[in-house]
Amino acid sequence: MPAPDVAALLAQLERSDPDIAEPARVAVEWLAGGEALETISQFDVCEFLWYTLPIKVPGDQATIARALGVLLRLAGMERYAALCDSPATARILLTYAREGEEAGAAAYHRELEATGVVPPDIAELSWSSIMGPEELGAHVACAAALELAIVAGDPVDREELTRRWLTTPRPELGGDCWLHRVHGERLNRWVLGRGTARRELAQPFEVRLHAPIAAPDEPHLEPLRWLLGLARTGVRLTERLNVGRAVAVEAAGRFGWADRTVRGENDVPALTELRQIAVDDLGALRRSGRRLVLTTTGRNLLDDRAALWEAATTTLLVPAPGEHDFEVSIRESALMILVDGGVVRDDELRDRVAEVVNGEGWRTTDGGRVGGADLTGPLARLRHRLDALGLGAATHTPEAASQEPGAAGREPVRRAGGAETWGLTTAGRRAALAALRAQALRPRQYAGLG
Repeated sequence: MPAPDVAALLAQLERSDPDIAEPARVAVEWLAGGEALETISQFDVCEFLWYTLPIKVPGDQATIARALGVLLRLAGMERYAALCDSPATARILLTYAREGEEAGAAAYHRELEATGVVPPDIAELSWSSIMGPEELGAHVACAAALELAIVAGDPVDREELTRRWLTTPRPELGGDCWLHRVHGERLNRWVLGRGTARRELAQPFEVRLHAPIAAPDEPHLEPLRWLLGLARTGVRLTERLNVGRAVAVEAAGRFGWADRTVRGENDVPALTELRQIAVDDLGALRRSGRRLVLTTTGRNLLDDRAALWEAATTTLLVPAPGEHDFEVSIRESALMILVDGGVVRDDELRDRVAEVVNGEGWRTTDGGRVGGADLTGPLARLRHRLDALGLGAATHTPEAASQEPGAAGREPVRRAGGAETWGLTTAGRRAALAALRAQALRPRQYAGLG
């Protein structure tokens, strides 16, 4: 049976309880936005009472909440009316009034999570705090599905229900699923970006990044596999907690990481970077006394080729501590330039990246345009990561005649006397695409929320 017409309910209130008719009208306009009452969900009611009402709606909040409860009871929506009169609503409104917006919002989120109707993050999708229309539609639909399952009294696995709701093709979406809709929306937003140069560079990737980038068939991420494999039995550390000389020498020889005598880890920067990736970014290794040991996460990654690929490639664009969108934008632009192969001179790469980030509106601390020198730190981090994961091709230009042979089966090692160049291996190009896709599909958050 459909809910009664809102206008009829308000007219009834005018006759029976005129003092609350106007507060009820204000509440239902904010809550339903002109739509029929049967379209609202428990999530909608909670969001209105615990967030919208105390922050955005002027007037006596307690009276407005009570008036909404009366109107919802007249409509036969007792469960939602009970929320208006609940101790939780009174407590949250009081928290806003006494402790301010931040404390009130924290109380709102705690109480909302306790209802069980909030769709959780799942492996396939972390929800944004700033949602586009498609993501908002998916979130509302999942919240309604969770509510129905709870009301039905069924055991509810929130993650599994959310995953099923997001990935099942739906007739109302023309056979598409909500997950594809959200991913498409995020990818389109990422491609549009800011600035003409950025949009022109990113445009071809909207199609290329539509599907997941599978790991290549040939061997890849060999340095990371090697280090995780060693850690199965523990990697000895020195008194200064560096990797021991024997392991550093083996790494340098195996992966062509040094062109001088290796006395310890400090002589092999790529090994230090690899260790940081494994410990800090992947949580695959941890220090136990004077040993690096494999964690449960690391064991799972080592045994799951696809999971290791997905996790490791994402680290190419993970911000370092203290970094912001500016530095990530530099590395992101560089990967888009490098991904199609070939050798790119360092000065050419810097010029092209500077054009993109200047077009996005980035400026130096003194307000000037970004130049090649301003890119040094972020690009160095990208270079180190590519080398550490075995994804960067050790390329050289003809004038770089001072280069020496690398390890067996590898390109010559870059020497300071030659012109610096950039290149990616075949696996590196796929890794760049995977990193860009993860970047494009990441959730959009308010400042301070990640």
